[in-house]
Amino acid sequence: MPDVIDASDRSAVVRAAELILDGGIVAFPTETVYGLGALASSDRAIGRVYAAKGRPSSNPLIAHVADRASAAIFAEFDERADRLAEKFWPGPLTLVLPLKVPSAISMVMSAGLSTVAVRVPAHPVARALLGAVELPVAAPSANRSGHVSPTTAAHVAGEFGNEVSLVLDGGSCEVGVESTVVDLSDPDRVRLLRPGAIDRQALERLIGPLCAPAADGPVRAPGMMLRHYSPDTAIRLDATSVDADEALLAFGPKPLEGAATALNLSEAGNLDEAASRLYGMMRQLDQSRARCIAVMPVPAHGLGEAINDRLRRAAIADGKASAA
Repeated sequence: MPDVIDASDRSAVVRAAELILDGGIVAFPTETVYGLGALASSDRAIGRVYAAKGRPSSNPLIAHVADRASAAIFAEFDERADRLAEKFWPGPLTLVLPLKVPSAISMVMSAGLSTVAVRVPAHPVARALLGAVELPVAAPSANRSGHVSPTTAAHVAGEFGNEVSLVLDGGSCEVGVESTVVDLSDPDRVRLLRPGAIDRQALERLIGPLCAPAADGPVRAPGMMLRHYSPDTAIRLDATSVDADEALLAFGPKPLEGAATALNLSEAGNLDEAASRLYGMMRQLDQSRARCIAVMPVPAHGLGEAINDRLRRAAIADGKASAA
């Protein structure tokens, strides 16, 4: 297992930055999930991330930077991007933008595309690390490709061995689901590639209607694979009853009765609370040895769109998985 160090120790952040600059892989917390950080300009380091995760090379990574000015060095901002960055950065929003300076970013990280996904995280540990590195850091979720995303340092340590140089422990992630991804590479339309912590309505108030991802063309950002965020145990959605050999992932004040094991995302029906608990509870129920995990309906408005997106992808059978 990798070393896990308390991120409140400033020397730990400095050590992590040095490891990244030396080509190592460091897991660190963001407000969404834990990321697997590597120097975004290093083909070798990025290749190690893909190998550690078992991630398809056609699936690009997100470049994490300290501020908008750092992103503007290599990514082309237009008026729409400026508005979104001003409102939501630092925060859980990723922008897919034209790549202005290809040499600043590994083409392995961007999957050879003419676009780059970039965000400015809000978590203080992530910000301290990016400030110490002073260069873009690629940071996909710190889990094996397709598996449930990690929201604690223990989740990360349980998945990786010596592929990861260090894990910075910053506690549980506050948001609990990945960033919203918005594609601004087309000047004529805006596409929502992945719903997340910034909800659709908040985005549309600033930049107008959001289109769906293109039916064809390359994968431009993480989270677009048809099967993703999946535990080993099968998932059954929209459960209105539950069997004794099933585990229950409940939502709201009236959980179903009869499951061998049950956890409630939010007894109060709070979507923020549900999102923050989603992956941790999926991991717990995955260890219950139940026949499957029955999931009660979750409202689809606001943050519920992101929660339902993750649950739908997690429920896809392995044999049906392919790029969206």
